Amino acid sequence: MLSSEGSILLIANPAAQNGNGAAAAQRAVGLLRAQLGEDAVVLARTAGPRHASEIAERAEGCSTVIALGGDGVIHEVAGGLMRRPAARRPALGVIPVGSGNDYARTLGVSTKVDEACAQLLGAEARLADVGRVNGHWFVETLSFGLDAAIALDTMERRVRTGRTGTVLYMESGIDQLLHHLDLRRYRVSFDGGETVEAESVTFAVQIGPYYGGGFKICPDARIDDGLLDVCVAHPPVGAARALYIFLRAKGGKHVRFKQIELRRCRTLHLEFDEAPPAQMDGELIEGTSFDIAVEPAALNVLVPF
Repeated sequence: MLSSEGSILLIANPAAQNGNGAAAAQRAVGLLRAQLGEDAVVLARTAGPRHASEIAERAEGCSTVIALGGDGVIHEVAGGLMRRPAARRPALGVIPVGSGNDYARTLGVSTKVDEACAQLLGAEARLADVGRVNGHWFVETLSFGLDAAIALDTMERRVRTGRTGTVLYMESGIDQLLHHLDLRRYRVSFDGGETVEAESVTFAVQIGPYYGGGFKICPDARIDDGLLDVCVAHPPVGAARALYIFLRAKGGKHVRFKQIELRRCRTLHLEFDEAPPAQMDGELIEGTSFDIAVEPAALNVLVPF
């Protein structure tokens, strides 16, 4: 629960949601200060990529750090907090002002600023897991292949068109499915076990259930179970079948198809023959070899009752 004991740092991306982040930040600060006191909330605006992470890492004397913006800003803030010693790590709150808002969806935080602030004021702090890939932290999603290509293409389309939301992700998804349904050879070992070689259309590793603006790729994933949830889509699958499965994934119904493999683990080592499209919380990551693990109970996260 937010209180006036210990300052609250609100890190805001003013460019979020095509510039709506600036007004949203002022609104949020005003609402929180009205309840907690004028000096209780400090506003820090980001000036570019990775700035949110730097601010969060230097957050001394704060009881809570709130990330206001899209999944990318939340990703950066969480990464900055994870670079702090565990004993000096403030709690994390989120006010979603983005396109996908998948981590906020997992936490149950409203996309309306007024409601999100009210939720934070009455929220409880819960220990949540954080994922790690090649030294980088992620809080919701890590994916390779088709779904990553869709996520990265969606970001480009958002910048080009100014549009946001699930419809944009679906538009990109349909385009990628029809024109870029590529198979990728991979080798993987789960929890240090035997290495398996296979092909995938997409390979997702989740802390929470969502990606792509509400697609429930791993329906049973929980942020506090100390496990990674993995969803792999295997061939054979043609464009029409892939499109049907893709649309079913919005409600988590894709898991019924034989092409879908679900796993749980604490660590995995994953290699691809060629560098695939890859994203973590919507941010680009590059490479062919990935060491992935879960850090259980790593962050105190504010979750609405």
